[in-house]
Amino acid sequence: MAQVLEFKLPDLGEGLTEAEIVRWLVAVGDVVAVDQPVVEVETAKAMVEVPCPYGGVVTARFGEEGTELPVGAPLITVAVGSPDPAGPAGEPGGDLAPDERTEGSGNVLVGYGTQAPARRRRRVRAEITVTDGATPAAPATPTAPAAPAAPTAPTAPAAPGVRAEAAPPAPQGPVPVISPLVRKLARDNGVDLRALRGSGPDGLILRADVEAALRVEMPAPTEAPTLAPAPPLTPAAASEGTRVPLKGVRGAVAEKLSRSRREIPDATCWVDADATGLLRARAAMNAAGGPKISLVALLARICAAALARFPELNSYVDTEAREIVRLPGVHLGFAAQTERGLVVPVVRDAHRRDAESLTAEFARLTEAARAGRLTPGELTGGTFTLNNYGVFGVDGSTPIINHPEAAMLGVGRIVPRPWVHEGELAVRQVVQLSLTFDHRVCDGGTAGGFLRYVADCVEAPAVLLRTV
Repeated sequence: MAQVLEFKLPDLGEGLTEAEIVRWLVAVGDVVAVDQPVVEVETAKAMVEVPCPYGGVVTARFGEEGTELPVGAPLITVAVGSPDPAGPAGEPGGDLAPDERTEGSGNVLVGYGTQAPARRRRRVRAEITVTDGATPAAPATPTAPAAPAAPTAPTAPAAPGVRAEAAPPAPQGPVPVISPLVRKLARDNGVDLRALRGSGPDGLILRADVEAALRVEMPAPTEAPTLAPAPPLTPAAASEGTRVPLKGVRGAVAEKLSRSRREIPDATCWVDADATGLLRARAAMNAAGGPKISLVALLARICAAALARFPELNSYVDTEAREIVRLPGVHLGFAAQTERGLVVPVVRDAHRRDAESLTAEFARLTEAARAGRLTPGELTGGTFTLNNYGVFGVDGSTPIINHPEAAMLGVGRIVPRPWVHEGELAVRQVVQLSLTFDHRVCDGGTAGGFLRYVADCVEAPAVLLRTV
């Protein structure tokens, strides 16, 4: 007998309590395998695919694309098992292995399964009536269930100047777009991605390309419609402004920064440093052949060496136990600006990596961040943050600490400035460094010592040789 099982939005961990449905990967009536991804959701930290722990036939979906669901809310219901377990493909259970018909995987974490990832299967639609004994088995009533796809009746051509909402024809080849956000933006606005020429590397379609297509002037209508006069704008309405929901990445950032301000008594110190020596060292390393070394990788090496000398700053405060917890390893977060907002990917065990390994990991995480493919595990667990705000063309900043960490190193832009070098005035490449720290974990002497050591390494990279 078939049994209808309800799969709920699983616990996302790391304090995440809701997720937005970006794209359904299955429809009502599709046959799914154990641990097959059924929906793509966007949390405040990453875009992930949610695998279903049951194998069977999808009988209901809960929520339309764009709907935000709390953890524990129903996602789909699946009819597991079949009156005829050995039935042919196309009937319930006919396309599933025996274990897929009757057992779940126990998978409850977003993006992770309890077995090897299931291969993507073709959609198999089963026309069935699910029963359990003599009483029809019905899924729990959804808040906003998505109806099964139905054939679309022919419609009249769209009037000039009006964007048609009809689905584009089936693609004839791969579309050069990576970001799910770009796909969603195009889908919501009726933009055919195949008709666009991407401005990114190798023709990659970026969000800016879709937005540019939306700004293209539409043909003027042949006959202007008669419109009722707009009501007068009252002073109250004029001052109301535009309301933007504080959710998703923006909401998570707001909550974390607010908590940091509430709990952490932070202080900031800064110093100007002559980065000419660091730039020359990097140029010499890259001239020697092999993979190119990034500047941020060298700064990460300096941070790791400084934290080895000043471990007080690689820690967090356990407020309930009233204890400072000093951490043995450096998991270095770095601020990355993406289309989804500011995210902080984490380089694991940065203290054990050389400059080449750090360069590769920074590049990998940055690309994943821009494409929205970072996992929750790659966005959490940092012990210290490196914030290179110099890429925005600014010299200094007093950033808010990434709670619950104890400190953040800020790096401004490197620009030529007058500088006294070896007793004479010269033009040197100067950078401003700032350290924002939790005053509970150390006093100004420790913070100043850390920042001075970082500045010494920037000015004379050979200083690092004493610590390796």
